[in-house]
Amino acid sequence: MEKKEFPMTAEGKAKLEKQVEELKTVRRPEIVNRIKIARSYGDLSENSEYESAKDEQAFVEGKIAELENMIRYAVIIDNEGIDKDEIFIGKTVKFRDLELNEEETVTIVGSAEADPFIGKISNESAVAKGLMGHKVGEKVVLQTPGGDMKVKILEVGID
Repeated sequence: MEKKEFPMTAEGKAKLEKQVEELKTVRRPEIVNRIKIARSYGDLSENSEYESAKDEQAFVEGKIAELENMIRYAVIIDNEGIDKDEIFIGKTVKFRDLELNEEETVTIVGSAEADPFIGKISNESAVAKGLMGHKVGEKVVLQTPGGDMKVKILEVGID
């Protein structure tokens, strides 16, 4: 079975490590305590607090395993050797939608640290795939699920 690599910034890896630590040192003990209290109520077959705590425990343990896997197979992005004006993972890009005449700024990150609500898009997204490898001043047609989007790249920087 091929192991999937997770490209990410050093900051993104540190954030995942912090999240795992919190799950292990805060959430896990809270859940264990909830299970202990729920068990003290007696009959577990009709104990909704016990079932709820066990479900949450399974979720948290799954999340820990998922995050640890991402950390284990993390590939830290190194922009050395990439032209400062070239779009690559770890860089922030400002572009103008030529049809709507609207500017947008995004940071291209690995899928493990993507958060579109704060402008961090996955390198696997259609927009990122269409932008990567291009440089400031270029006009590019991005093939997105919503249709083609014509953009001009205005700025490229390191986040």
